[in-house]
Amino acid sequence: MARFYAGAAALALFAGAAYADGHQPFAVGEGDFNWDSYQAFADKYDLSGQTVEITGAWTGNEKEKVDIVFSYFESATGATVNYSGSDSFEQDIVISARSGSAPNLAAFPQPGLAADLASQGLLTPLPEGSAEWVAENFAAGQSWVDLGTYANDQGEEDIYGLFYRVDVKSLVWYSPIAFDESGYDIPETMEELKELTDMIVEDGGTPWCIGLGSGAATGWPATDWVEEMMLRTQSPEDYDAWVSNEMKFDDPKVIAAMEEFGYFALNDDYVDGGSEAVANTDFRDSPTGLFSIPPKCYMHRQASFIPAFFPEGTQAGEDVDFFYFPAYESKDLGKPVLGAGALFAITNPSEATNAMIEFLKTPISHELWMAQGGFLTPHKGVNPATYMDDSLRAQGEILLGATTFRFDASDLMPGEIGAGAFWTGMVDYTTGTPAAEVAKGIQDRWDAIQ
Repeated sequence: MARFYAGAAALALFAGAAYADGHQPFAVGEGDFNWDSYQAFADKYDLSGQTVEITGAWTGNEKEKVDIVFSYFESATGATVNYSGSDSFEQDIVISARSGSAPNLAAFPQPGLAADLASQGLLTPLPEGSAEWVAENFAAGQSWVDLGTYANDQGEEDIYGLFYRVDVKSLVWYSPIAFDESGYDIPETMEELKELTDMIVEDGGTPWCIGLGSGAATGWPATDWVEEMMLRTQSPEDYDAWVSNEMKFDDPKVIAAMEEFGYFALNDDYVDGGSEAVANTDFRDSPTGLFSIPPKCYMHRQASFIPAFFPEGTQAGEDVDFFYFPAYESKDLGKPVLGAGALFAITNPSEATNAMIEFLKTPISHELWMAQGGFLTPHKGVNPATYMDDSLRAQGEILLGATTFRFDASDLMPGEIGAGAFWTGMVDYTTGTPAAEVAKGIQDRWDAIQ
């Protein structure tokens, strides 16, 4: 059953009221927040009269939430923060950076664009010691260092990106009621997940709902499956080599990861509607089988955003819940987590800008958004009690338990591959084209654009 921590729930209500009048919703010194980190920061900085200009892709409700976080930086330092969110952030930041009119900080929704700007000499490295700080204070810290480290226009590498707000993809959604009625346990390894899949079939049920449909983007849900399987069958170094095309798409390791997805998706007994329905079912509709009586399926692998497409009135923790998409015990690759996230990078340095980076390292800067909802962090210093609800808290625990974190591979590949040939290739695979042939076609396309 979903339970809310009384403190965080009350603070969330205050936050909703605060949006209208711009006041700070959380009183300094009250609640479960790490106010010591706020006070230590405030004691260190006096930036009266200075301004930090920030841009990013957060708009609407997300802008309201991050503005609240920034208001505490203003209170602590005396500085002014101007945040401007844009739906065309990716285009805007490139134009402003190249023209020399960039704001001080930019919140990039993907590391690829930040790496591109760094390679053009348009980003400033984070303050000295930031790489060591991230490695020590973030779960799977070296993963976050690697994701934020890029080469500049001289080919010299440094850390440019500090991640703030993360999404988790390594989740399997299920019906607690159906699991309880059937006596099924949550699998803790990939071996157990496959055993459970067979058990459900033996009991007369269908284990999985899988849908790849997404309009012009049809096929992308399968790319997530392949990325998950790469992390569970190969080393993080192999994953990185695949993303950069040092390991070719038609390498046997990649083909094997595709076939791991096929183990679940291409078995008519395993998927609602049979394997032929996978490519034709819209990803937004595919989890609805969890809520049928009797259930049309028992499990659905999808990212943390999928509840937005659950039936109206669905109660998290009661009607639906999730567990970590497990790793193979036999392969000894730890607990990898696939996801995405936003990172801050310096596009116009100043004293106050460096101070903002230091503020974003404090637990309080994360907790202030955690309590408002829609925020996950790998920061090991935060108090999990400040998460707005149990669902977010459990996802936060998955992040903190990760031994490796890797960004969505298709988002890091060239657009023609990650948002083109990879998508369409996975549709071809689910409709009968052998994995090796699909992989060769994707690699041929990659070779053609280089």
